[in-house]
Parts: sequence; C-alpha cells; structure tokens
Amino acid sequence: MTIEQMVERARVAMEEISGYDQAQVDKMLYTISKAVFEQAEPLAKLAIEETRLGRLDHKIGKNQGMATNIFASLKDKKSVGVLREIPEEGLIEIAHPRGVIGSVMPTTNPTITPLGNGLMALKGRNAMIVSPHPRSKKTTKETIELMREALVSVGAPRDLLQVIEEPSIELSQELMKAVDLIVATGGPGLVKSAYSSGHPAYGVGPGNVQAILDRDFDVEDAAELSVIGRSFDNGIVCACQQSLFYPAEKEVEVLEHLKDKQAAVITNKADLAKLRETLFVDGKANPAMIGQDPKVIADAAGVEIPADSQIIAVRVEAVGKEELFCKEKMAPVLALKSYDKFEEAVAFARENLLLEGAGHSAGLFSHTKEHQIYAGEVLPVSRLVVNQPTIDAGGSPANGLSPTVSLGCGSWGNNIISENLNYTHLINISRVASPIPPKHDDNPWD
Repeated sequence: MTIEQMVERARVAMEEISGYDQAQVDKMLYTISKAVFEQAEPLAKLAIEETRLGRLDHKIGKNQGMATNIFASLKDKKSVGVLREIPEEGLIEIAHPRGVIGSVMPTTNPTITPLGNGLMALKGRNAMIVSPHPRSKKTTKETIELMREALVSVGAPRDLLQVIEEPSIELSQELMKAVDLIVATGGPGLVKSAYSSGHPAYGVGPGNVQAILDRDFDVEDAAELSVIGRSFDNGIVCACQQSLFYPAEKEVEVLEHLKDKQAAVITNKADLAKLRETLFVDGKANPAMIGQDPKVIADAAGVEIPADSQIIAVRVEAVGKEELFCKEKMAPVLALKSYDKFEEAVAFARENLLLEGAGHSAGLFSHTKEHQIYAGEVLPVSRLVVNQPTIDAGGSPANGLSPTVSLGCGSWGNNIISENLNYTHLINISRVASPIPPKHDDNPWD
C-alpha cells in the first residue's frame, strides 16, 4: 500500500468518527490503553528480542505505566465540541481535529511511543500513521495491530491507526510530506526533516539530564533516586539521569550509598580510560554498548564489577567538552563530580547541557526553594525535576507534568515547544468572540 493510499484511508476513517461525542472518543482510549496494559509483557519481550536494547522488567513496567498514566491524564479532559466558555472575555472555545498525523518512531521505545502519540491523536479525533524504526518494526507493528483491534472492538474504524510495515528513510520522508501534522521522536536529523516537510511538526531534542545533590537533602535517598533514574531500561530513555554533582565534603558518603544501592563505583583512572574507550567511538556513543547491562559493558572494557550492579558510576575530574562521560551515554553509566558551592554545581550542569542536551531536563535533590528557583533560572532546560527520579520528567501521577512520550526542548533543542507534548497540541481550537464592555478607555497611557 502506498503512502497516498494510507492517508486516504485515514481520512475516510476520520470522517466516520467526525460525529463522535466525548464519551465515544474516551471509550476508544480506554479500550486501547487496557489492551496494551494487558499485553505489556509480550510486547516487552518482543522488543528485547528484536532490538537487544534495555531491560525486560523495566520495559514491562514502562508499557504498563504509560498505558495507565497517559490514559488517566486524558480521560477527564474535554477534546470534542465546546471546550470551555469564558463569559467575562466573551469567548467560546470549540475543538477540531488537526487531521492525519504522521508519527516517526525511535528504536528505543517501540511500544510506548505509538501508544502515547496514538492516544493523544485519537483524543482529538485525528488519525495517525506510524513510521517505525527499521530495527524495531515488528514490535511497533504488533503494538499498532493490537490498538487497531481494540478500535474495532468498540465499533471504531481500524484505519484510524496505521503502520508502514517495511519502513525506510524515503518512506518516512514521503509520509511527512503527505500528512497534516508530524510528531517526530528521534535524532536531530529526523527532527530537521520533519521541520523541513512543509507541514506543522513537533520534534524532540536529545537528552543529557544533569542532577545536583544539595547539602540539605538526604544522601541515601539521592543515591537511590539516582540509581533508579540512571538504570531505567539500561539508560536508553531520554530522561534518564546522566550525571550527579554532590558536595565535596560528602564524597565518601555519596560513594558508599551508591554502592549500597548496587552501583559499581569506578575511581581508578586506568579503569575509567577503559570504560571511556568502550563507551565512545570517535566521540560518539558506541552503538554496541547502547542499552546494554552494566556487566556487559564492564566485561567489554575489561573492568571488574559486581555481577548484580544496576549501574556503573564513574568519578570524573572535568565537565563539558573535556570529558566524554559528560555527554549522553544511552547506557547505565552515571558520571560523578564534586562541587564546593551550589552555584558551581549549577554551572557544571549548565556546561554539560550546553555540550549536549540543552532544552531537555535536569534533576535537583533539594529542599531549598531559593536553590530550586536559581537552578530553574540558570539551567537551559524545559523541565527541572525536584526530589524525584529524573525519568519522571515524562510525567508522573506524583507531579504536574503531562504524561507523554515526546518531551519538547524549546528553542534550545530546536523544537517548537518547551513542554511535554499533550493532546492540546493535536487539536485546532476555534474561538467564538462576542462583544464585551471595553477593557480600557480610549487613552490607556494616562
């Protein structure tokens, strides 16, 4: 089937649901979310088998968590007909679909990305066509087929969701030129292609999440949160923590608590050199090490670590371009660096972000509001996650960020949005404006 035919089928399907009310729309979302939740383990196993990336237990949790969290965040929101009336402004807001959405997938999240983007697209009565990553096309196809069957089970047209079965760069580019709006989740090249397609596009930027431990925060808790944030799915999620900056006088305590939380702490310069050479090739992440278990990475480097290590923590002397460990690693390896003053820690984090990952996210373990605001003002990030695992930057029941699979990075990351993509980005809104009493007189400068 050609891209043109897929788009035509999508438009026919959209026409079939053009009269759906909010309850019918939300029933589609409920059924799809439940179907993916119930098949979280088989889909996770397929992803591991196909991509050889990440951890099975985390992928199962990720599939279940996103099915639950994204649906929960959408189920009570209005997206059909009149959204709200604002009498004092004389405004009525009315929702409309954006059209056929093209969603280009990463290999790192072959189930939750089509699920998350699909739920948001359907929330606005749109259709979506997915272009999988070639390395994870089986998993994405299986996910979409499951979602299509769920649609049919509630009487909705299956062609609201479609997938390119044999993806290629050429077909992705053709799709982006044929649809009404694009959601591109991938590298800078993909995002640039999306923005060059001639259609509206939402892209994401690379992650290189820096985290700071303040002096007033419990060291053991910070160690635990850092291991969770760095180990998740073996570090392939863009919001995974990449570094930890800690007070110099607490170094012994920090290293000991990291070890207690199953981090293999490496301070020996020879071992650091071996790991650096193994994780990076010509200054870029070694594809063979992406998403691998800590023991696999250590064995490849010829470095001894405990067999049950959740992450490898490496103590570094420099930040920014002087140290490769300060870049995004996409592996369960955490860079460690001490600081003297809090402002110095923020400066370290900023330098690493400007090296790679500007606009994405950062973490802060602190109870001091002034420090939270200072970090938020100085760091070039769209999200500063406080006292949580940094993976919660993608939205969590325990914070106010919208659950999503696409994290906008603003102009820092060459993106159009500096927030989590949500369904409101995938609807058009008509504003019916009636006259109201003038808000000011004819001479407001007096």
